[in-house]
Amino acid sequence: MSLRTTLIRASAVLAAALLVATAPPAPAPAAPAPSPGPAAGAGETGAARWAVQPSSAKGPTGRNYFIYDLAPGSTLTDHVGITNLGDRPVTFDVYGTDAYTSTDGAFALLPADRPATDVGSWIRVDRREWTIPAGKRVDIPFRLTVPANATPGDHTGGVIGAVARVRTTADGQRVLVDQRLAARVYLRVNGPVRPAVTVEAVDVSYANPVNPFAGGDLVVRYRLRNDGNVRIGGSATVTVRAPFGREQARTSPTDLPELLPGATFTVTERITGVPPLLRLTAEVDIAATSTDTALPPVVRTAGVWAAPWLLLALLAGAAGWAGLRWWRRKAAAAGRPSTPDPAPGQQDPAATPRPAATASAATDAAAAGPTPAAATGPTPAAAAGSTPGVDARPDTPPAR
Repeated sequence: MSLRTTLIRASAVLAAALLVATAPPAPAPAAPAPSPGPAAGAGETGAARWAVQPSSAKGPTGRNYFIYDLAPGSTLTDHVGITNLGDRPVTFDVYGTDAYTSTDGAFALLPADRPATDVGSWIRVDRREWTIPAGKRVDIPFRLTVPANATPGDHTGGVIGAVARVRTTADGQRVLVDQRLAARVYLRVNGPVRPAVTVEAVDVSYANPVNPFAGGDLVVRYRLRNDGNVRIGGSATVTVRAPFGREQARTSPTDLPELLPGATFTVTERITGVPPLLRLTAEVDIAATSTDTALPPVVRTAGVWAAPWLLLALLAGAAGWAGLRWWRRKAAAAGRPSTPDPAPGQQDPAATPRPAATASAATDAAAAGPTPAAATGPTPAAAAGSTPGVDARPDTPPAR
């Protein structure tokens, strides 16, 4: 691992330890007590511990930050107080740098290997290195010169007191660690103030549940950008609406971090228990504020399809079953043989019992008379003496 890479990583980790940069700007009634710097690693002795705060030629003034309101071309002189809280002299690297909003919304300062291009480059210290005895404080003067062509609005940075220390890692490598503490600098350059914030993108995703009545998770991600020239804060709310604008869920107002001019920040909101109602719309409402005034609300919407698949599958199955039954009935009706309707006064043959049809046939035969005998062969005696239409009885004696 190179020394430069180690220095960058250590600077990023220790930037969160900025002591004076953890509270919003507010006047303090008394001089704040200096806080110790980061402690040394385990097993080290004589670790450097220090504090950095706004001061004056006669000592701390009770300010939490350097806050200025200057015109282009102006110059002022101020002091930063660095207190050595350790038990041995320490040499500090004192300089100015620029600030930016990190991806997680935190106030951050440029790493040591990146040169300042804004307010940090306008700060000049008489010399870079200052050796401070143990238990002592030194009020170091610096000059801040605003360029004549400086853009109006907010310019943010910090005055850093850093200690570069060579340490040995567990595997025996020697690395240079840059430990830094800083006091913030908030500079407002006179001129037109233009606060503005935009919602650049809104992405909505929905985890469709198996049970449509249980509801699913709706995740809304949106990116904010400070397009103005002043710092922006405020709050944001997400409202979930069903078709026809019916509200389904609403998040509690989320406090936005301090967005410096040009900064972007991504917000992620997860809303649980949202029912799948075919189409869901997420409405992002930004109530932004600046140090001067509140901004008009910024609203942006995006939608996502949320089909109740299980319910639609059940409905499709029921519709298919009903259609199949209808088709079978139609097919059965088409395959049945058709019969003509009986004439008026005539009985339907299909509705007449078979025995009645036989009796009718026999009666018709009797009314027609005897059946002529065949041309060949003798006629049976019983048949010759029988009366037409009367059955011959075998037990009846013949007539004499």
